[in-house]
Amino acid sequence: MASDELLYTVEDGIGLVTFNRPAARNALTFAMYGRLAEICGGIALGGPVKALIITGAGEKAFAAGTDISQFRAFKTPQQGIDYEQHADAVFTAIESCPVPIIAAISGACTGGGAGIAACCDMRIATADMRFGFPIARTLGNCLSASTLRRLVAVAGQATVGDMIYTSRLIEADEARRIGLVNEIVPDHAALMARCGELARRIKEHAPLTMSVTKSLLRRIRDSGNPIDDTPEIAKIYTSADFKEGMEAFLGKRKPNWQGK
Repeated sequence: MASDELLYTVEDGIGLVTFNRPAARNALTFAMYGRLAEICGGIALGGPVKALIITGAGEKAFAAGTDISQFRAFKTPQQGIDYEQHADAVFTAIESCPVPIIAAISGACTGGGAGIAACCDMRIATADMRFGFPIARTLGNCLSASTLRRLVAVAGQATVGDMIYTSRLIEADEARRIGLVNEIVPDHAALMARCGELARRIKEHAPLTMSVTKSLLRRIRDSGNPIDDTPEIAKIYTSADFKEGMEAFLGKRKPNWQGK
């Protein structure tokens, strides 16, 4: 990872993570995912960081998913399984971070970016936010059971199904109505000001209350039985359709799906 692709600063008890690839709409490399997990895992209860904000550089995107070019190296079922399991580990690191995390969302918040935002404790968005997973019309891959469970917890099963099946992106007003985002602000400047205000308020509150609440909410969500999704993921990531979707996406053309 280039040192400037993910920025992390701490000032006056508030951490700020910035996905810094604005020319690529902050598309995430595997190394960026790893660095985010490292940051979240390194924050200790009672330490210098009391609240964390995650955002994207520029005003056009929080993060427009994973950098698709990286998938060209996928040749085996295990690579698809490893990718989804690594994503789950990153999402778990965000959820397990002992301090509240605020997603400051401008513009596109799709794919892996939407997964990251869904794991945050609060989501504040600009009026031009677009949230979703348009994989059925682009790559032809799938989301893991654990990622779907997270999305259902914040948006509801009917909305998640509709979002995946139709490949539509949820706009800010609908996201606010269904509780996917906490607040909508007019623009990026207002977004960062509001998230800073919330983080300053949070950092003054009891750290144990914050940490225990996060832990209990996650345990409530995860109280069901785990699902083994490795056969489905292995099939998807070695399919002809996934290869076709990836090449069509990178070649800026419509994919020719074959269902195999």
